[in-house]
Amino acid sequence: MKIIRFTTVDNLREEICNNLLEQFIAVRLDDRHIIFDSNYQQRMEEVAADSDASITYCHYREKNGDSVALHPVIDYQFGSVRNDFDFGSVVVLNAADVLTASEFFSPEDSNSPDGGWYALRLRMSIGNTIAAVPEYLYTVEKIDFRKSGEKQHDYVDPRNSYYQAHMERVFTEFLNDIDGLLPVTRSRVNLRKGTFPVEASVIIPVRNRVSTIKDAVESALAQTPDFSFNIIVVDNGSTDGTRELLNSIEDPRLVVIPVNDSEFLGIGGCWNKAILSEHCGRFAIQLDSDDVYSSPDTLSRIVDKFYSDRCAMVIGSYMMTDGNLNPIPPGLIDHREWTDMNGANNALRINGFGAPRAFFTPVIRSILFPNVSYGEDYAVALRISREYAIGRIYDPLYYCRRWSGNSDADLSIEKVNTHNEYKDFIRSVELIARVRANVRNQEEE
Repeated sequence: MKIIRFTTVDNLREEICNNLLEQFIAVRLDDRHIIFDSNYQQRMEEVAADSDASITYCHYREKNGDSVALHPVIDYQFGSVRNDFDFGSVVVLNAADVLTASEFFSPEDSNSPDGGWYALRLRMSIGNTIAAVPEYLYTVEKIDFRKSGEKQHDYVDPRNSYYQAHMERVFTEFLNDIDGLLPVTRSRVNLRKGTFPVEASVIIPVRNRVSTIKDAVESALAQTPDFSFNIIVVDNGSTDGTRELLNSIEDPRLVVIPVNDSEFLGIGGCWNKAILSEHCGRFAIQLDSDDVYSSPDTLSRIVDKFYSDRCAMVIGSYMMTDGNLNPIPPGLIDHREWTDMNGANNALRINGFGAPRAFFTPVIRSILFPNVSYGEDYAVALRISREYAIGRIYDPLYYCRRWSGNSDADLSIEKVNTHNEYKDFIRSVELIARVRANVRNQEEE
C-alpha cells in the first residue's frame, strides 16, 4: 500500500492513476512524523476491504518527549460534517472511490486552502462507509499543546476567515448535492401573541457556583429596560452555599426554582424547567452562572432586535475575559461568518451559534431542550434555524469569564470526543430532517 502526503485532489488523482493496481492508498494529512505499528497496513487494508469503506482511519498515540498518550478518535456519522473532524494524521482511501468522487471537481475545489480535502471527504461519504478502527496503530509527535478551551474558537478567529469562507462554499455545495439546503426565506413570527407575566426573563441554570452566581444575578438585576423583567435561577442541587446565597438576595424580580438530584436534570432540563414555569416572560434570555452582562442595556437591545426582525431567536456576541473582566484571547466572539442568506446552512458545519442566546418563549416551549449539559443550546438553535429567522447582534453583550472552575477550560481528549460525538449526533438528526423535508416538498410540487 502506497503512502503519500496529501497536497491537492489533482495530485492525489495523479498518484492513483500511476498506481492502478493499488486498491487502497494511505494518505498523510499533516507533516507530523509517523511511526507505524508493524501490523498497520495489514489491519487497515483488512478493515477497509471487509467493510467496503471509502475512508478508513484509526486511533493513534501522541508522543511528547519521553511520554506517550493515547488519542482515540470517534466514529463518523452522517452529521460529522464539520471541517475539523479528527481523522488523525493518516487515512486509508479506496482509490476507485477517490476517482469517482473527484471526477467532476472544479479547479476551485482542488486549489482551495486545504487542497480540496474537505470537499473530497464529504463527497466520498455520500452513500459510502467511513470506518473508524478503534485500535491504536501508529504514533505521531504532539504539536498542539493548547488547552481545549483555547482551541474551541479557532473557527471564529478572524485570521481564519479566508479559510472558513472556502469551507462554507464547499459545505453548501455538499448540502445541495444531498438535498439538504434550506430555503433562503425564513418564517417571521407574531411576537405579540400570548400573555406573559413579564416581557423578558433572564434564565440562569446553576450548580455549585457560589463564587460567581452573585455577580451574574447582580448584572441581570442592574438592567434598565423600559419593560418588565425578572431573573429565573434554576438551582440544580447546589451543595456549596449557592442556594443559600440566592435565597438571601431580597429582590422581587429574582425567582429561584430549586431542583433536587432525583430529577436528574442537565443544563437543558434546567432550561425547560424555567421556560415552562409560570414565571417565564415573553422572551427567555440566557446568562451563564459565571458570566455577566456587559452593560445595563443588554436586555433592551435583545428585545428590540426581536421586534425589529420579527425573529424567533436572537444571538449576541461576547468578550472572553479573565475573572477580573480583562480581555483574553481570542477576545470578541461575534460569529461574523453568519449571513441571513446562508447562516442556517453553514451552522451545521461549525460548532456553535454564539451567545448570549435569547428565545421567543412560545417557540422554545414547542421545541424544548434536550436534557443534557453540553450541546443543548446547539440542538435548539439548529432546530429553530431550520424554520425561523434568527437575529444577530455583533457587539459584545456579555463577558464570558475564564477561571479555574470553568467546565470547558481544559478537557481530556475523551471528554472532547464525547462532546464532539454528541454534536455530530445532533447534526445527523437535523441534517436528516432537512433532507426529508426537502424531499417531501419536491414531491408535493
